[in-house]
Amino acid sequence: MCDHNATECTEPHDADAELARLGFSRRDMLRTAGIVLAAGALTGAQSFGAGTARASALGSTGGGGGDSALTWLVGDHHVHTQFSHDAKYRLVQQLDAAERYGVDWLAFTEHANFAHAEQGVFSSLEQIQQERNERELLIFQGLEWYIPAAEHGSVLVAPGPDSARVLRAFELAWDGKLNRWERPADAAQQAEWERRAAEAIAWLGAQKRAGVIEDAVVLANHPLRLGIDSPHELRAWRDADPDIMIGMEGAPGAQGSAISQNTRAGDQRGEYTNSPRADSWPGFPADAYRPYGGFDWATATVGGLWDAMLAEGKPFWITSNSDNHLTVKDTWVTGAYPAGEPYASLPSEFDRWAVLGKRPDPVDTGAPQGGSDFWPGQFSRLHTGVTTRSYAGVLQAMRLGRMWVDHGHLLNAFDVRVRATMPGKGRGRGNGAGSGWGNAAGAGATLGGRVAARRGQDVEVTITVTTTDYANAAGIVPQLAHVDLISGPVTGASTDPDALRAPETRVVTRFDTTTRRGSFTLTHVFEDVDRPFYVRFRGSDGKRQGAGYHGATVDPGGPLRHGDGEGDPWQDTWFYANPVFVDVQ
Repeated sequence: MCDHNATECTEPHDADAELARLGFSRRDMLRTAGIVLAAGALTGAQSFGAGTARASALGSTGGGGGDSALTWLVGDHHVHTQFSHDAKYRLVQQLDAAERYGVDWLAFTEHANFAHAEQGVFSSLEQIQQERNERELLIFQGLEWYIPAAEHGSVLVAPGPDSARVLRAFELAWDGKLNRWERPADAAQQAEWERRAAEAIAWLGAQKRAGVIEDAVVLANHPLRLGIDSPHELRAWRDADPDIMIGMEGAPGAQGSAISQNTRAGDQRGEYTNSPRADSWPGFPADAYRPYGGFDWATATVGGLWDAMLAEGKPFWITSNSDNHLTVKDTWVTGAYPAGEPYASLPSEFDRWAVLGKRPDPVDTGAPQGGSDFWPGQFSRLHTGVTTRSYAGVLQAMRLGRMWVDHGHLLNAFDVRVRATMPGKGRGRGNGAGSGWGNAAGAGATLGGRVAARRGQDVEVTITVTTTDYANAAGIVPQLAHVDLISGPVTGASTDPDALRAPETRVVTRFDTTTRRGSFTLTHVFEDVDRPFYVRFRGSDGKRQGAGYHGATVDPGGPLRHGDGEGDPWQDTWFYANPVFVDVQ
C-alpha cells in the first residue's frame, strides 16, 4: 500500500490536461474505448440513479443460494509488481510464490498512474497473457483505484478483448489521484468528489450490462487506515451498484509491519499507525486507526460498522489479501536504472519509474531487506466457494459472499449450512455435534446466502471445520481454539447513513475447539424465530483475546489491539466468514 504522506503518491499532473496532450477530451477518450456509446451505458447522475434502484432490488432478493457442492479456491485480490511505483518484484516472482503457498487465483492491482495508463496496463498484460498460457493459476488484471475523496479500492475485471481498455478508461476518467480529487478543501468539494466515486462504480456496472466487459467487482482497500472512508461513503458505493461494489478488506495486507527488518516502536499490522488528518471523517474514534487481531476496526468490532451495514439486510462482504509490495526480510532490492538519458536528468526515482511505468528487475543481495508484506497465500488467504473453476466463477463467488478468510493457515476448510426446521422440544442446542433432526428444505444456504423461515420456526446452523495438520510458513501447526457465532436482527435501512452501531448484535455462542482435530461438526439452533436476522462467524488460535470494543456482554472474547512489540502476526491468528441472512415471514 502506498503511504499517502509520501511525495511519490502525489504527481504534478492533471487528468484533463493529460488527456488533451494525448489528443482526447474526456468524452472522446471514453468513446475511443468503445464505452460511452455502448448500449445501456449511462453517465453522471443517470448512472447513479440507476445504481441506487438496483441496490434496492438486490437487497431483497440477492443471496448465495444453497449450492450443495462447492470448490473452495484460495485467492488474493490485491498484489503489486514492478509495474507499481512502490513495489519491486517481477510478475513471475509473485506467481511462483502464489503457487508455492497454495493460491489458485490472483489479481495484479497496480497503482493508478499516468505511466501505468499509457504503458503499464498493456505491457503488463503481455506478461500476464503469457503466464495464463503456462500456469493453472487464474490471473486477473486489475487496478488499485484511488477512490475520489477516499482511500484505495481493488478493481478486478474478467479477462476479455476489451478488459485492458476498460481498465485504462476507468483509470483516466475516474481515478482520484489522476484527476486531483484528493483531500477536499471544503464540504462542497467533498460532496462533489464523493459523487464522482459513486458515478465511477455505476459506470463500471454499465459496461458490464452493455457487454463491453464480461464482469467486474470493486472492493474498498484498508478502509480505516486513514479514516477517510466515512460510513456514508461505504454505503453510497455499495448502493451505486451492489453487483460491482461488493465489500471491503476486512483485514489489510502488510501484516508483517511489526516484524519487519526495519520495525520501529509502535509499528502495527497493516501499517495502521495513523492519526486523524484534516479530511478524516470526524466520527471515528482514535481506536479505529489501529488493527485488532490484524483486522480493521470496522470488521473486528462486534456490533460495529460492518454489523451496522449488515443489519440493513444488504450484501456487503469482507475479504483479506497480501497487498504484497515488499516481502518481510526478503533479500531482493530494485535493480539499477539504465545509465544515460533520459534517466540521468530525472530528479526522483518516481520520475525514472514513469519512463516505462516499470521498475528495473530486482537483484538478490543475499541480505535481509525491509518490508511489511507476506507473499500471496503465505499468511493471509481468501477462500472463495466456486461452482466452476473460472474467472466468472471466482467473481460470482465473491459477489455472492461465498468467502471466508484466515491468517496463518489457521484452518484447512470451513463450511456453513443454514436451514429452517420444524419447531420442537428436547433437541440438543449448541452441543457441538451434528443433530441430524428436523425437516429441512435441501442442504440449506451457505455463506452469503439467504434462508426463508416462517415465524415460529427454528433455524439450524451447521458448521463443518477441518483443522490444519501441517506447519505454516512460521513453522507452527495452528490450533483452532474457538468458533464464535455472531448474530443480530435485520432492521432495514438506517435513517443515519453514518451509523456505526448495530446495538443488538452480539456473540450468541462460542464453541470451544481446543481439543478438536481433523474434521468435526458444530451445531447451533435459533429457536422460535420471530424477526429477520443474520449470523456470521469468527474464530482464533486463542492466544490474544479479551472483552470486545463494546464490552464483554457484546463480545466476551474478541481480538485486541497490539501494544508496542506485540505485533507478531503468527502469534495472533483469526478467521472470519461472511454472513448468512435469515428472512422471517
